[in-house]
Amino acid sequence: MGNLLLSTSLFRTEATSAPVTGGSFITRRISSSITYYYAPFSGADHITSCKDSSSCALLSESPSRTPASPRNQSESTSPRRPLLVFFSWLGAQSGAVAKYRDLYLDRGIDVLVVRSNVMHFLWPRWGLGYGLEVLKVLEEPQFSDRAVLVHASSIGGYTFTQILTHIAQGQKKHAGLAQRVIGHIYDSLVVGTLEHMAIGLGKTLLPRFEAFIKNAAMLYFWLFKSHTADLYESSVQVFHNNPITAPALFFFSENDALCDPVTLERCIDHWRKRGVSVESKKWKESVHAAHMRCHPDDYLSTLEKYLERTVHFLHESKHAHCWV
Repeated sequence: MGNLLLSTSLFRTEATSAPVTGGSFITRRISSSITYYYAPFSGADHITSCKDSSSCALLSESPSRTPASPRNQSESTSPRRPLLVFFSWLGAQSGAVAKYRDLYLDRGIDVLVVRSNVMHFLWPRWGLGYGLEVLKVLEEPQFSDRAVLVHASSIGGYTFTQILTHIAQGQKKHAGLAQRVIGHIYDSLVVGTLEHMAIGLGKTLLPRFEAFIKNAAMLYFWLFKSHTADLYESSVQVFHNNPITAPALFFFSENDALCDPVTLERCIDHWRKRGVSVESKKWKESVHAAHMRCHPDDYLSTLEKYLERTVHFLHESKHAHCWV
Protein backbone atom coordinates (compact mmCIF):
# COMPACT_ATOMS: atom_id res chain seq x y z
CA MET A 1 0.00 0.00 0.00
CA GLY A 2 1.28 3.42 -0.85
CA ASN A 3 2.32 5.82 1.84
CA LEU A 4 -0.02 8.65 2.71
CA LEU A 5 1.00 12.24 2.15
CA LEU A 6 1.05 13.05 5.84
CA SER A 7 2.29 16.61 5.94
CA THR A 8 -0.54 18.80 7.18
CA SER A 9 0.34 21.35 4.55
CA LEU A 10 -0.55 18.77 1.90
CA PHE A 11 -3.98 17.94 3.29
CA ARG A 12 -6.70 18.67 0.78
CA THR A 13 -8.95 21.20 2.45
CA GLU A 14 -12.60 22.02 2.00
CA ALA A 15 -13.96 25.02 3.89
CA THR A 16 -17.43 23.87 4.86
CA SER A 17 -20.48 25.63 6.24
CA ALA A 18 -22.20 22.44 7.34
CA PRO A 19 -24.18 23.24 10.49
CA VAL A 20 -23.33 21.90 13.92
CA THR A 21 -25.28 23.08 16.95
CA GLY A 22 -24.01 26.60 17.50
CA GLY A 23 -21.83 26.89 14.42
CA SER A 24 -19.97 25.31 11.50
CA PHE A 25 -17.04 23.00 10.90
CA ILE A 26 -14.18 22.66 8.45
CA THR A 27 -13.31 19.49 6.55
CA ARG A 28 -9.79 18.34 5.73
CA ARG A 29 -9.48 15.26 3.55
CA ILE A 30 -6.26 13.49 4.48
CA SER A 31 -6.79 10.58 2.09
CA SER A 32 -9.66 8.89 0.29
CA SER A 33 -10.55 7.05 3.51
CA ILE A 34 -9.48 9.45 6.29
CA THR A 35 -11.18 12.80 6.86
CA TYR A 36 -10.64 15.39 9.60
CA TYR A 37 -13.50 17.59 10.83
CA TYR A 38 -12.98 20.45 13.24
CA ALA A 39 -14.74 23.55 14.47
CA PRO A 40 -13.04 26.91 13.87
CA PHE A 41 -11.40 28.26 16.99
CA SER A 42 -12.16 31.91 17.55
CA GLY A 43 -9.10 32.82 19.58
CA ALA A 44 -8.68 34.83 22.76
CA ASP A 45 -12.35 34.92 23.70
CA HIS A 46 -12.32 31.15 24.13
CA ILE A 47 -9.02 30.80 25.97
CA THR A 48 -8.50 31.24 29.69
CA SER A 49 -6.36 29.81 32.44
CA CYS A 50 -7.62 27.24 34.91
CA LYS A 51 -6.33 25.81 38.15
CA ASP A 52 -5.18 22.48 36.75
CA SER A 53 -3.66 23.64 33.50
CA SER A 54 -1.97 26.64 31.95
CA SER A 55 -4.59 26.72 29.22
CA CYS A 56 -7.85 25.05 28.37
CA ALA A 57 -10.30 25.09 25.49
CA LEU A 58 -13.56 26.78 26.31
CA LEU A 59 -16.97 26.36 24.79
CA SER A 60 -19.38 29.23 25.25
CA GLU A 61 -23.03 28.46 25.86
CA SER A 62 -23.87 29.67 22.37
CA PRO A 63 -20.59 29.64 20.42
CA SER A 64 -20.37 31.62 17.22
CA ARG A 65 -18.45 29.47 14.77
CA THR A 66 -17.72 30.79 11.30
CA PRO A 67 -16.13 28.88 8.44
CA ALA A 68 -12.40 29.53 8.17
CA SER A 69 -10.69 29.94 4.85
CA PRO A 70 -7.98 27.40 3.92
CA ARG A 71 -5.22 29.94 4.44
CA ASN A 72 -6.04 30.60 8.08
CA GLN A 73 -7.08 27.17 9.25
CA SER A 74 -3.97 26.55 11.33
CA GLU A 75 -4.77 29.67 13.34
CA SER A 76 -8.47 28.88 13.67
CA THR A 77 -8.24 25.52 15.39
CA SER A 78 -7.12 24.72 18.91
CA PRO A 79 -4.47 22.00 19.09
CA ARG A 80 -5.65 21.38 22.64
CA ARG A 81 -9.11 20.09 21.73
CA PRO A 82 -9.64 16.37 22.32
CA LEU A 83 -9.73 14.31 19.13
CA LEU A 84 -12.36 11.65 18.48
CA VAL A 85 -11.22 8.95 16.05
CA PHE A 86 -14.32 7.34 14.54
CA PHE A 87 -13.73 3.96 12.88
CA SER A 88 -16.89 3.47 10.81
CA TRP A 89 -18.63 0.25 9.85
CA LEU A 90 -18.19 -1.30 6.42
CA GLY A 91 -20.14 0.54 3.73
CA ALA A 92 -21.23 3.32 6.08
CA GLN A 93 -23.11 6.11 4.30
CA SER A 94 -21.94 9.68 4.81
CA GLY A 95 -25.27 10.76 6.27
CA ALA A 96 -25.18 8.05 8.92
CA VAL A 97 -21.58 8.80 9.87
CA ALA A 98 -22.44 12.51 10.08
CA LYS A 99 -24.81 11.82 12.99
CA TYR A 100 -21.91 10.50 15.07
CA ARG A 101 -19.54 13.19 13.84
CA ASP A 102 -21.92 16.00 14.77
CA LEU A 103 -22.59 14.44 18.15
CA TYR A 104 -18.93 14.92 19.08
CA LEU A 105 -18.42 18.25 17.30
CA ASP A 106 -21.34 19.61 19.32
CA ARG A 107 -19.39 18.71 22.45
CA GLY A 108 -16.24 20.55 21.44
CA ILE A 109 -14.39 17.45 20.24
CA ASP A 110 -12.75 17.42 16.81
CA VAL A 111 -13.34 14.29 14.72
CA LEU A 112 -11.14 12.12 12.51
CA VAL A 113 -13.27 9.66 10.48
CA VAL A 114 -11.47 6.49 9.38
CA ARG A 115 -13.25 4.30 6.81
CA SER A 116 -12.42 0.65 6.28
CA ASN A 117 -12.26 -1.31 3.03
CA VAL A 118 -13.36 -4.92 2.85
CA MET A 119 -9.91 -5.90 1.54
CA HIS A 120 -8.36 -4.66 4.78
CA PHE A 121 -10.28 -7.49 6.40
CA LEU A 122 -10.07 -10.18 3.71
CA TRP A 123 -6.29 -9.84 3.47
CA PRO A 124 -5.18 -8.97 7.02
CA ARG A 125 -1.66 -7.90 6.04
CA TRP A 126 -3.23 -5.05 4.06
CA GLY A 127 -5.33 -4.22 7.10
CA LEU A 128 -2.19 -4.15 9.21
CA GLY A 129 -0.58 -1.80 6.70
CA TYR A 130 -3.63 0.45 6.76
CA GLY A 131 -3.54 0.46 10.55
CA LEU A 132 0.05 1.71 10.40
CA GLU A 133 -0.96 4.50 8.01
CA VAL A 134 -3.68 5.66 10.40
CA LEU A 135 -1.23 5.44 13.29
CA LYS A 136 1.25 7.64 11.43
CA VAL A 137 -1.49 10.21 10.85
CA LEU A 138 -2.19 10.29 14.59
CA GLU A 139 1.52 10.80 15.22
CA GLU A 140 1.71 13.83 12.94
CA PRO A 141 2.40 17.18 14.72
CA GLN A 142 -1.19 18.34 14.20
CA PHE A 143 -2.50 15.44 16.29
CA SER A 144 0.45 14.22 18.36
CA ASP A 145 -0.31 16.33 21.44
CA ARG A 146 -4.05 15.68 21.49
CA ALA A 147 -5.98 13.57 23.96
CA VAL A 148 -7.67 10.85 21.89
CA LEU A 149 -11.08 9.26 22.24
CA VAL A 150 -11.85 6.20 20.09
CA HIS A 151 -15.28 5.18 18.79
CA ALA A 152 -15.17 1.98 16.71
CA SER A 153 -18.24 0.48 15.06
CA SER A 154 -18.47 -3.06 13.67
CA ILE A 155 -15.48 -3.76 11.37
CA GLY A 156 -14.04 -0.45 12.56
CA GLY A 157 -13.07 -2.33 15.70
CA TYR A 158 -10.96 -4.63 13.54
CA THR A 159 -9.20 -1.66 11.93
CA PHE A 160 -8.50 -0.15 15.34
CA THR A 161 -7.11 -3.50 16.48
CA GLN A 162 -4.55 -3.33 13.67
CA ILE A 163 -3.31 -0.09 15.25
CA LEU A 164 -3.21 -1.84 18.63
CA THR A 165 -1.11 -4.59 17.03
CA HIS A 166 1.60 -2.08 16.13
CA ILE A 167 1.46 -0.60 19.64
CA ALA A 168 1.59 -4.06 21.25
CA GLN A 169 4.74 -4.93 19.32
CA GLY A 170 6.51 -2.70 21.81
CA GLN A 171 8.04 -0.09 19.54
CA LYS A 172 8.67 3.01 21.65
CA LYS A 173 7.81 5.33 18.77
CA HIS A 174 4.20 4.10 18.85
CA ALA A 175 3.77 3.88 22.64
CA GLY A 176 2.66 7.50 22.93
CA LEU A 177 -0.77 6.92 21.40
CA ALA A 178 -1.74 4.37 24.05
CA GLN A 179 -0.93 6.94 26.72
CA ARG A 180 -2.99 9.64 24.97
CA VAL A 181 -6.18 7.60 24.65
CA ILE A 182 -8.58 8.75 27.37
CA GLY A 183 -11.42 6.43 26.41
CA HIS A 184 -12.51 3.83 23.85
CA ILE A 185 -16.04 3.02 22.73
CA TYR A 186 -17.00 -0.16 20.86
CA ASP A 187 -20.33 -0.39 19.04
CA SER A 188 -21.48 -3.68 17.48
CA LEU A 189 -18.09 -5.38 17.42
CA VAL A 190 -17.84 -8.45 15.19
CA VAL A 191 -16.97 -10.99 17.87
CA GLY A 192 -16.99 -14.78 17.93
CA THR A 193 -16.09 -17.48 15.44
CA LEU A 194 -15.03 -17.30 11.81
CA GLU A 195 -18.67 -17.99 11.01
CA HIS A 196 -19.65 -14.71 12.68
CA MET A 197 -17.17 -12.94 10.43
CA ALA A 198 -18.47 -14.73 7.33
CA ILE A 199 -22.06 -13.85 8.24
CA GLY A 200 -20.99 -10.24 8.64
CA LEU A 201 -19.53 -10.17 5.15
CA GLY A 202 -22.70 -11.62 3.66
CA LYS A 203 -24.99 -9.16 5.40
CA THR A 204 -22.78 -6.20 4.50
CA LEU A 205 -21.56 -6.89 0.96
CA LEU A 206 -24.50 -8.54 -0.81
CA PRO A 207 -27.47 -9.14 1.51
CA ARG A 208 -29.47 -10.78 -1.31
CA PHE A 209 -26.75 -13.43 -1.63
CA GLU A 210 -25.92 -13.65 2.06
CA ALA A 211 -25.76 -17.46 2.21
CA PHE A 212 -23.50 -17.67 -0.85
CA ILE A 213 -21.13 -14.99 0.46
CA LYS A 214 -20.98 -16.70 3.85
CA ASN A 215 -20.08 -20.09 2.34
CA ALA A 216 -17.55 -18.54 -0.04
CA ALA A 217 -15.94 -16.67 2.84
CA MET A 218 -15.66 -19.83 4.95
CA LEU A 219 -13.99 -21.62 2.03
CA TYR A 220 -11.65 -18.67 1.55
CA PHE A 221 -10.69 -18.67 5.24
CA TRP A 222 -9.94 -22.40 5.02
CA LEU A 223 -7.88 -22.17 1.82
CA PHE A 224 -5.80 -19.24 3.09
CA LYS A 225 -5.79 -20.11 6.79
CA SER A 226 -2.23 -18.95 7.47
CA HIS A 227 -2.95 -15.60 5.81
CA THR A 228 -6.43 -15.05 7.28
CA ALA A 229 -7.73 -17.16 10.17
CA ASP A 230 -4.38 -17.38 11.94
CA LEU A 231 -3.92 -13.61 11.74
CA TYR A 232 -7.50 -13.02 12.91
CA GLU A 233 -6.71 -15.10 15.98
CA SER A 234 -3.61 -13.00 16.63
CA SER A 235 -5.73 -9.85 16.40
CA VAL A 236 -8.25 -11.31 18.85
CA GLN A 237 -5.46 -11.90 21.36
CA VAL A 238 -4.17 -8.35 20.91
CA PHE A 239 -7.64 -6.95 21.57
CA HIS A 240 -8.16 -9.32 24.52
CA ASN A 241 -4.96 -7.98 26.07
CA ASN A 242 -5.52 -4.44 24.84
CA PRO A 243 -2.50 -2.20 25.59
CA ILE A 244 -4.92 0.70 26.17
CA THR A 245 -6.27 0.67 29.72
CA ALA A 246 -8.40 3.85 29.66
CA PRO A 247 -12.11 3.55 30.56
CA ALA A 248 -14.08 1.61 27.93
CA LEU A 249 -17.72 1.44 26.82
CA PHE A 250 -19.42 -1.34 24.84
CA PHE A 251 -22.76 -1.26 23.00
CA PHE A 252 -24.16 -4.63 21.83
CA SER A 253 -27.31 -6.73 21.59
CA GLU A 254 -28.28 -10.35 22.20
CA ASN A 255 -29.77 -10.85 18.72
CA ASP A 256 -26.77 -9.61 16.70
CA ALA A 257 -25.76 -12.41 14.32
CA LEU A 258 -22.33 -10.82 13.92
CA CYS A 259 -21.56 -10.65 17.63
CA ASP A 260 -21.55 -13.49 20.15
CA PRO A 261 -22.59 -11.75 23.39
CA VAL A 262 -21.14 -14.51 25.57
CA THR A 263 -17.71 -14.13 23.98
CA LEU A 264 -17.88 -10.35 24.26
CA GLU A 265 -18.91 -10.48 27.92
CA ARG A 266 -15.98 -12.80 28.64
CA CYS A 267 -13.67 -10.18 27.14
CA ILE A 268 -15.31 -7.46 29.25
CA ASP A 269 -14.84 -9.55 32.40
CA HIS A 270 -11.19 -10.13 31.49
CA TRP A 271 -10.60 -6.40 31.06
CA ARG A 272 -12.21 -5.67 34.42
CA LYS A 273 -9.95 -8.23 36.09
CA ARG A 274 -7.01 -6.37 34.55
CA GLY A 275 -8.22 -3.22 36.28
CA VAL A 276 -9.82 -1.54 33.27
CA SER A 277 -13.00 0.43 33.99
CA VAL A 278 -15.59 -0.99 31.59
CA GLU A 279 -19.21 0.06 31.10
CA SER A 280 -21.63 -1.67 28.77
CA LYS A 281 -25.14 -1.34 27.37
CA LYS A 282 -26.83 -4.46 26.06
CA TRP A 283 -30.23 -4.72 24.40
CA LYS A 284 -32.26 -7.88 23.92
CA GLU A 285 -33.09 -6.82 20.37
CA SER A 286 -31.48 -4.22 18.15
CA VAL A 287 -29.81 -3.82 14.76
CA HIS A 288 -26.10 -4.25 14.06
CA ALA A 289 -24.30 -0.90 13.89
CA ALA A 290 -27.62 0.92 14.36
CA HIS A 291 -28.14 0.92 18.13
CA MET A 292 -28.25 4.72 18.22
CA ARG A 293 -31.06 4.71 15.64
CA CYS A 294 -33.01 1.90 17.30
CA HIS A 295 -32.54 3.02 20.92
CA PRO A 296 -31.69 6.73 20.78
CA ASP A 297 -32.56 7.60 24.39
CA ASP A 298 -30.67 4.68 25.93
CA TYR A 299 -27.73 5.09 23.60
CA LEU A 300 -27.28 8.82 24.02
CA SER A 301 -27.81 8.87 27.79
CA THR A 302 -25.27 6.06 28.25
CA LEU A 303 -22.77 7.78 25.99
CA GLU A 304 -23.31 11.16 27.66
CA LYS A 305 -22.68 9.74 31.13
CA TYR A 306 -19.55 8.03 29.87
CA LEU A 307 -18.24 11.22 28.27
CA GLU A 308 -18.94 13.22 31.42
CA ARG A 309 -16.72 10.83 33.36
CA THR A 310 -14.08 10.58 30.65
CA VAL A 311 -13.65 13.94 28.97
CA HIS A 312 -12.74 16.44 31.67
CA PHE A 313 -14.10 19.60 30.12
CA LEU A 314 -17.66 18.23 30.15
CA HIS A 315 -17.58 18.47 33.95
CA GLU A 316 -17.36 22.25 33.90
CA SER A 317 -20.25 24.72 33.88
CA LYS A 318 -22.44 25.21 30.83
CA HIS A 319 -20.74 28.57 30.24
CA ALA A 320 -17.14 27.36 30.15
CA HIS A 321 -15.80 23.83 29.78
CA CYS A 322 -12.15 23.05 30.44
CA TRP A 323 -10.17 20.19 29.03
CA VAL A 324 -7.01 19.48 31.01
